[in-house]
Amino acid sequence: MNNRNVLIVLSMLMTLFAYSQKKSEPTTTTTKKFGKGILNIVDKDSTWSMKFSARMQFLTQANWSTESGTETSTSFAVRRARLKFNGFAFSPKLTYKIELGLSNNDIGGANEFTNNAPRVIYDAVIKWNFHKNFDLWMGQTKLPGNRERVISSGDMQLVDRSLLNRHFNIDRDMGMQLRHHFNLTDKFLIREIIAISQGEGRNVTTGNLGGFQYTSRIEMLPFGLFTGSKGDYKGADLDREEKPKLALGFTYDFNNNAVKTRSNMGSYMRNDVGFHETNISTIFADAMFKYKGFSFMGEYAHRDAQNAIAKNSDGSIVFDDKGDKVSVLEGSALNLQGGYLFKKNWEVSGRYGNVSFEELTGKSDINNYTLGLSKYIAGHKLKVQTDISYIDEMFTGNKFLYRLQVDIHF
Repeated sequence: MNNRNVLIVLSMLMTLFAYSQKKSEPTTTTTKKFGKGILNIVDKDSTWSMKFSARMQFLTQANWSTESGTETSTSFAVRRARLKFNGFAFSPKLTYKIELGLSNNDIGGANEFTNNAPRVIYDAVIKWNFHKNFDLWMGQTKLPGNRERVISSGDMQLVDRSLLNRHFNIDRDMGMQLRHHFNLTDKFLIREIIAISQGEGRNVTTGNLGGFQYTSRIEMLPFGLFTGSKGDYKGADLDREEKPKLALGFTYDFNNNAVKTRSNMGSYMRNDVGFHETNISTIFADAMFKYKGFSFMGEYAHRDAQNAIAKNSDGSIVFDDKGDKVSVLEGSALNLQGGYLFKKNWEVSGRYGNVSFEELTGKSDINNYTLGLSKYIAGHKLKVQTDISYIDEMFTGNKFLYRLQVDIHF
């Protein structure tokens, strides 16, 4: 985002704040404790509300190969810098969320399909509770894919997400989601989600190049809701669950005539007549368990395609600029991680990840072993996290990765 756009955003915020301070206007402005939002505005007639918050992650990392004579590479970066607005409009049953990215990592990836504009918008979604336990979501937001991807980047147990998420997640898209929940017993909760989306990823302006993307998910919480807000979608057991809590989730995603190498993610599969199209299926199974400071999360993912290798109209194989064969990134992945939170909010955590690609992709299998240490100063709103990973990859050699990150959320 250039300086002009940043100034426009800040000007809008200052105008909103000034407006809320006018005594003649029927609004009230409140501030809450740290981590609960910078600005909270509620209309006195309860016809609308808005909470404004901001967050930032500063990351430093170093990686080096096990090969002798190789140099260590280091980097410092603002990993994420976000602005978030949420509240209700007209009725508490109609809520909204807007999340904007400001860092280079957040907005990178501009191309002809995003109108050559930075990908500033992360979430722009309206949520309508139109009948009892039924909610309709409309706009751009995260699809109901693997649990780790739906967990906010500010609520993670380790510095960043796993290899499974990097290669197999279905991230955000534009469309609609129908959500419902009900209780089998007093405690046993079941959630169902059905989504239909464009299938091209976030901030795409060129429309639907292939077919639509269909996603369905079911979640089961046999011991009831976790303590706190969305406890089954937050890393670490910061609430120190007094009783065991478990969440199980299963997702099936089908992208009809997809034109990207990773369903709605990855690079476009261009050929001599436009794009190679193929049906891509992805499945996820995951679990979250928490009890008295101990937490565990496990995930499995698998992706396959009907015609995985991209071809031209004459049947010849498509190659990219590097001379590599273009194909759907088929394969499977496993992510297992857990940790224990001590009484002074220090947590020791660990992760094992494995990615196995199909032979046709030309990519080697990867094993990842991570040991992490976190200090939660104000929960996930202010924390310091560090971890070290050993990455075993056949084609590129083994390497170590060290990371240190500071997280702050207002």
